[in-house]
Amino acid sequence: MSALDLIAEEKIRDAIRAGVFNDLPGAGRPLALDDDTLIPEELRIAYRILNNAGCLPPEIETRKEAATLRKLVAAATDDAARRRALAKLALIEARLAAQHASLSCTSDYFDRIVQRFEGG
Repeated sequence: MSALDLIAEEKIRDAIRAGVFNDLPGAGRPLALDDDTLIPEELRIAYRILNNAGCLPPEIETRKEAATLRKLVAAATDDAARRRALAKLALIEARLAAQHASLSCTSDYFDRIVQRFEGG
């Protein structure tokens, strides 16, 4: 652990002992965390920054949609709903395969990034 980590841990322990974290809004409820399990660990910070800025690459947005559909398929109790979700998932996976085959940056995504850097 680095010195900074040790200092942070000590500050957190002091705050817990002082009761700073008692009666916080949402206490006892699960946190609503982003599911970034599909993002390689070394890219997660960059992903969060881009996500907060509203500039996620289309491939990442498509991967998130596919992950959501997989969960929907697994939880579906109705056969018709499961078939619809599977059909949409197949379409999304085909789109992902096509995006993966093309390494070029899409124009829309590129324009959004440029617009962010120009302050728009």
